[in-house]
Amino acid sequence: MAALLLLQYGTAKLFGFPAVPIFAGLPLLSLYGVAGIIEFVGSSFLLVGLFTRAAAFILSGEMAAAYFIGHFPKGFIPLLNGGNEAVLFCFVFLYLAAAGGGAWSLDELRRR
Repeated sequence: MAALLLLQYGTAKLFGFPAVPIFAGLPLLSLYGVAGIIEFVGSSFLLVGLFTRAAAFILSGEMAAAYFIGHFPKGFIPLLNGGNEAVLFCFVFLYLAAAGGGAWSLDELRRR
């Protein structure tokens, strides 16, 4: 579910769907554009359980960077600086990087 929620951010930044005014017309090689690529590709891999550990590790790092670049300058406490989602995504993906994709993932299918 976390991957599906993050996929929305990637599609909004890259394809304009769902339409979010602050993401409209982003240059692909901007900070937001590169974040959109990472979110789209990484969350797509997590959805199907392919390269789960690597994708989750990269996404966890991206969410940590998003917090410290976009939210931390507004204050330390996530509730007050709007960074709740970034912190939660970061730790969910860090868990997935450690735990792996599980029995129903494509990683497990490839292993057999």
